Amino acid sequence: MYYCSIMFTGIIETLACVEKIETEKSNIHFTFSSPITKQLKVDQSVAHNGVCLTVVKIKKNNYTVTAINETLKRTNISFLKTGDFVNLERCMLASGRFDGHIVQGHIDTTAKCIAVNNLNGSWEFVFKHTKNKKNLTVEKGSITINGVSLTVVKSSPTTFSVCIIPYTFKNTNFKNIKVGSVVNLEFDIVGKYIAKMLTQK
Repeated sequence: MYYCSIMFTGIIETLACVEKIETEKSNIHFTFSSPITKQLKVDQSVAHNGVCLTVVKIKKNNYTVTAINETLKRTNISFLKTGDFVNLERCMLASGRFDGHIVQGHIDTTAKCIAVNNLNGSWEFVFKHTKNKKNLTVEKGSITINGVSLTVVKSSPTTFSVCIIPYTFKNTNFKNIKVGSVVNLEFDIVGKYIAKMLTQK
């Protein structure tokens, strides 16, 4: 499943490892293992690298989700291999603290990492995406990369950078992102609405 009406905040809970990949017609079933599998339930929405997917099966420490063709075309989920790790976030509880920003779990596009700069205590990651009026970043604005809520440092029409602290580097799959890696992007929903309003006649 791809389109969801629930909400995330971009605060990653843990990582999940791809255990099995099965193709059925145009769909792909991904089976993951994770430290929170026993807390999940069938029909629950969970963000995987920022992609909202529905749990369809649970067996011991493993659970399965299904990605349809639309999801596979729009995200980096199609590039996953057995042994890869994805960022996990369950949807926000109504009584939960809002620590990140509004994240829908709807990926807008993908981007390619074009530089990783060691800043002696943190890391600057630079990404390039397709030029599009809807693909907007602003300096000090919010961006979601592989499901992680981050602040934009530098911005241009096709590139932007973010800085990653050691905690985020260690506890998300940012530690596996290298030059050439493809990541999922969800642009700030407020910015997207404003951009659409300005283009309407």
